[in-house]
Amino acid sequence: MPDQTTKPHVHRAIILELKRIEESALYSGESQFEQAKLWRGINLMLGAPAAALAAIAGATALASTSGRLAAGIIALVAAGLGAVATTLNAPHRSKESQDSGNAYLALLSDCRITRTIELPTSSDAGAQAALATLRSQQDAINRKATPPSFYAYWRAKRNIERGRQTYEVDRKETHPSAHVANREGSEHPSPRRNDPCA
Repeated sequence: MPDQTTKPHVHRAIILELKRIEESALYSGESQFEQAKLWRGINLMLGAPAAALAAIAGATALASTSGRLAAGIIALVAAGLGAVATTLNAPHRSKESQDSGNAYLALLSDCRITRTIELPTSSDAGAQAALATLRSQQDAINRKATPPSFYAYWRAKRNIERGRQTYEVDRKETHPSAHVANREGSEHPSPRRNDPCA
């Protein structure tokens, strides 16, 4: 039980604030994971055709002298696609979104553990200090994270509403601490990891 320096209304207020942080981290993290998938798709859509066209241009040029004009045009298109891919730097952007998603996932877990395990036996001062630490953690992640696209947010919201990010043990619970899967490491037990069809 909480010690004698606790006040029930203070703990209730802290619990509500922790739930708000959890909900925000849930949606933000899932949006970042969806944005990472989007950047990976863009990289494939630009990189694969550029490589294929470059190979076709080389083969066409070597096949005959009459094919040099066509080879030149194909090479220009391939170079253009390559330039766009370089400018967008999709692999780097994908990694940034992935890292931000994992940071939100860590924040979500920290909030849940604080709320369900540590808070019931904490004093008001200890609970307020824990909340302040988590708020600072959230602010730091928000400052570093790149805002996701509307499409990424839409997919994230759909996934959450369909329960795709909820552990089986949490399906009977009513609190909002559903978990976002870590898309990068398969060693993490999670409901859905790196699912390209989701």
